[in-house]
Amino acid sequence: MSYKVRISGVGGYVPPQVLSNKDLERIVDTSDEWILRRTGIRERRILKGKNTSYMGVQAVKSMLKSTGIDPSSVDLLICGTNTSETVFPGAGNLIVHTCGMDKASCFDLQAGCSGFLHALRMGTFAISSGGAKRAVIVGMDKMSSVVDYADRRNCVLFGDGGGCVLLEETQGSNEIVDFHIETDGSKTDLLCKKAGEGPGPFPDVKPKDRDLYFHHDGATIFKLATMGMADVCRKIVDRNNLNINQIDWLIPHQANLRILQSVRANLDLPEEKVLYNLDNYGNTSAASIPLCLWNFEKKFQPGDNILLVTFGAGLSWGVSYLRWSYKVSS
Repeated sequence: MSYKVRISGVGGYVPPQVLSNKDLERIVDTSDEWILRRTGIRERRILKGKNTSYMGVQAVKSMLKSTGIDPSSVDLLICGTNTSETVFPGAGNLIVHTCGMDKASCFDLQAGCSGFLHALRMGTFAISSGGAKRAVIVGMDKMSSVVDYADRRNCVLFGDGGGCVLLEETQGSNEIVDFHIETDGSKTDLLCKKAGEGPGPFPDVKPKDRDLYFHHDGATIFKLATMGMADVCRKIVDRNNLNINQIDWLIPHQANLRILQSVRANLDLPEEKVLYNLDNYGNTSAASIPLCLWNFEKKFQPGDNILLVTFGAGLSWGVSYLRWSYKVSS
């Protein structure tokens, strides 16, 4: 397949406040050793005193600075998030206004941790069909606002962050090549958050408030995520007449190190081809893939075969295959 659309820039932002495993030992019955062994996470970032859209604004500003493009040249912004501070207007409206993208149409979409990949596909389709020339795709989540810090199974996993990519038309072969996304709506109760505003991070939680926090069945999600992400990677590789050895980089949703190691082993990929940042950031939900692109941008060479693979609420899981289009000058 061919969309004639490329990623031509990336941006990211994580809050300055660090919540380490040692910090969590003072909040909930857990230990640094247990968290690290079970999840691979050493610390995560927490956004205090600001809303989710702030992280999207900072990520987009970092991309605008690195690419040097005129904000008014952006036609479309799509924001994947589950934690917008307003039901409407969407967080994307705040981002385009603050970043000077006054000519861009925008909307939010919600697909759990898969939100960025869904938004990337929609933006790719928009440019490929002639509906836009330039699009900014944002993934951001303030997970600290929906996580129960009295629940040691969940609170150790998540952090806050935002990332974005710039999409543009291209006539070259280094482009976004293909997508494959699957959904199973029969398992919505395994990974969900009820509607309504939760108490926020580190409150004096009353039992009745806990229904408004994020909930997930960790053991079942582990099995489904491992199988689902490996399966869609094999499908897209086969469909594009590749073998797994031709993949230069696998960038998975940063859910849990054991999940990522299982996916890597299932695909028989060398460990050095799989990129991780969850040791420093934890699971940042829709932000995790664009944050990885931002963190590791200097590793990529034009023509590198990259798989972006994710798993999230819905249940929804999917993958994008792309050939990287640029090299960062040193």
